Amino acid sequence: MAAISELIRSEEDGTLSFGDYTLPAKTKKEDVISGDTYKVKTFKEITKLEKNEGFVYESTPGTAVEHFKASSEGASFTVDAPEDAQITLEFEPETEYDIMIDGKDAGKIKTNLGGKLSLSVELGEGRSSSVEIKKA
Repeated sequence: MAAISELIRSEEDGTLSFGDYTLPAKTKKEDVISGDTYKVKTFKEITKLEKNEGFVYESTPGTAVEHFKASSEGASFTVDAPEDAQITLEFEPETEYDIMIDGKDAGKIKTNLGGKLSLSVELGEGRSSSVEIKKA
């Protein structure tokens, strides 16, 4: 998977793709998609997505994310980066979620009081992983 040259785009299946970890300096883009305002900030050190000024996704280092879909029940996406990434998403506070990475059970994670869920994904140049998060 390559970096998302548009920084953020809507896919035909209704999902979002965003992020460009190849950029040397922080780059921002705002777009209105299906009535919602999305802001992406991305470069080699971090990728962050906001929806209607609320936190959605953050990764360190920066990542490229394809087919991102999130709801109150969880999220799914494919992620790519030149090295392992720490990813944080926002869900319901103090709720347990099942995590699947590349179709394998990666365990359960409970969100904190603020609803943040953090996970690590093993990545590397030319390697992407699919992530699926579902409310337990």
